[in-house]
Amino acid sequence: MPSDRVIVIGAGIGGLTAGALLAHRGYSVLILDQAIVPGGCASTFKRARFTFDVGATQVAGLEPGGIHHRIFSELEIELPKATPCDPACAVYLPGEKTPINVWRDLEKWQEERQRQFPGSEPFWQLMAALFKASWKFQGRDPVLPPRNIWDLWQLTKAVRSGTLITVPYTLFTVGDALRAYKLGSDRRLRTFLDLQLKLYSQVNAEETALLYAATALSVSQLPQGLFHLQGSMQVLSDRLVSALERDGGKLLMRHTVEHIHLKHNKAVAVVIKNQKTGEVWTESADHIVANVTVQNLVQLLGEKAPRGYKKRTEKLPPASGAFVVYLGVDASAIPPGCPPHLQFMYDANGEIGENNSLFVSVSHPGDGRAPEGKATIIASSFVDPLPWWQTEDYEGLKQKYTEEAIARLSQYFYLKPETIIHVEAATPRTFANYTARDRGIVGGIGQRISTFGPFGFANRTPIKNLWLVGDSTHPGEGTAGVSYSALTVVKQIQADG
Repeated sequence: MPSDRVIVIGAGIGGLTAGALLAHRGYSVLILDQAIVPGGCASTFKRARFTFDVGATQVAGLEPGGIHHRIFSELEIELPKATPCDPACAVYLPGEKTPINVWRDLEKWQEERQRQFPGSEPFWQLMAALFKASWKFQGRDPVLPPRNIWDLWQLTKAVRSGTLITVPYTLFTVGDALRAYKLGSDRRLRTFLDLQLKLYSQVNAEETALLYAATALSVSQLPQGLFHLQGSMQVLSDRLVSALERDGGKLLMRHTVEHIHLKHNKAVAVVIKNQKTGEVWTESADHIVANVTVQNLVQLLGEKAPRGYKKRTEKLPPASGAFVVYLGVDASAIPPGCPPHLQFMYDANGEIGENNSLFVSVSHPGDGRAPEGKATIIASSFVDPLPWWQTEDYEGLKQKYTEEAIARLSQYFYLKPETIIHVEAATPRTFANYTARDRGIVGGIGQRISTFGPFGFANRTPIKNLWLVGDSTHPGEGTAGVSYSALTVVKQIQADG
C-alpha cells in the first residue's frame, strides 16, 4: 500500500472526492478548507428552520454507471436518496406563459422540442449523436488535456471508432452548428439555448464548444438524468467525509492554505493558518491537490507561478459571478404542479444580462428542506463580479437586486408579505467570503473552444506533484464534472508512483 502524504486544498466536492479515493487506496490524506462546513459551492446553510443549498441544487451521475455511482461504489458507501427531475427544467422565454419542458423521457423531449422549435430536429439529432459518442468516451476515463506519455496513453485507450464522429466538430461552437442547419436566425431557439448553456457552460450558444453542449443539453434524458437529493446537497459532502475519515484521512475546517512551497519546481509543502487561533505552520507533502480555481492556484504560488501559466490565466475572459436570493415561504406561495427547477428570461431582446434571467430551484414537500406546510425557493442570476467589489454602496446594490429578483419571481409565485417568511441574498462577495473563490466567481472558466477539453487547463500542472482539481479543468462544472476531475487526478498520482 502507498504511504505517500497528500494534502488537498479545498473541501469542495472535487477535493473531498479526490481525498476520499486516495485515502481508500492507502494514501495519507489531509484536506484543508477555510469554511465552516465542507462542500464548497455544493454546501448548505440553515436559517429559521429552512435548509438552503448554497449554489448547486441538482446532481447528475447517480444512475448506474454514473460518476457518483462509480465513486460511491468504490468507497463502499451508500448513494444518497434522490428523485429524478422530470422535467429537468421548465424554461419560460420572454413574454411567454407556457414553458418549454425539458423532459427526462426521450420521446416526450423529442415531441416537445419539435413542437416548440419546428424545423430544428436535425440539429437535435446531431446533438444526440455527439453526446452518445462523447459520453462513452468520457466513461472510459480519458485524460484531457494530456501532459505526458501516460496521460496520452490513457487518452488513446479511451478512443474507439465511434469516437471519431466527434473529431470534425472539435472546433465548432453551437452557433456554428445552428448556422450550418440554417437555424442561425431562429431567435426563439437561440434564446432557449443561451439560457440552458449559460447555466451549464457559463457562456452563450455562440461561444459554447459544440462537443460540451452536446453533453450539457442531453444529460437530462434517460438513461442519465438530473436528480433532486433528499435532505440537501450536503449529503454528498457528508458521505464523502465519512469515507475519508473511515479510511484514515483527516479534514480540518477553518484552516486556510496561505502559500504553496516549491523546491526545484516540485511542490513540497504548504503554509497553513488556523483561522480560529491564528497559528501558522508548514506541512510537507509528497503530492498537493488544489481544489481551487486556476486563478486561486496562481495566487497560492505567488512569484513562483510559472510565467506562461500565469500569463494564460490572466488572459482568460472574465468569469461570471452569481447573485442568489434564498426565500423561505409558506407552501401557498408555490403554484400547484410546480417543477423542481425553472428558468425565467425577462429581457424581450433575448439577451442575458445583469439580473435579467433567473434559475430557480423549489423544494418538494417532505424533502427535508422546509418544515411541513413551508417551502424554499432559491433563485440565481449571473452577474459581473467586479461592480460588487467596486461599489461604494454594497448594501444598497444588494437590496436593489433582491427587490428586483423578488418582483420578477412574483410573476410566477405568490410572494406577499404574508407568504414570505425568510429572505436572504448572496453576492460574489458572499461567495468569496465563504468559498474563498477568486472574486467569488462560480462555475469555472467557461466552456469556449479555447478552454474546453483538449485545449483546457490540465489536472497535471507545470509543477511536479502539484495537481489542479475542480471546475477549471476537464470536464467542467457541476458535482459530476468535478468528480471526474478528481478521479483523473487520483489515477495520475497512482501512475506517478
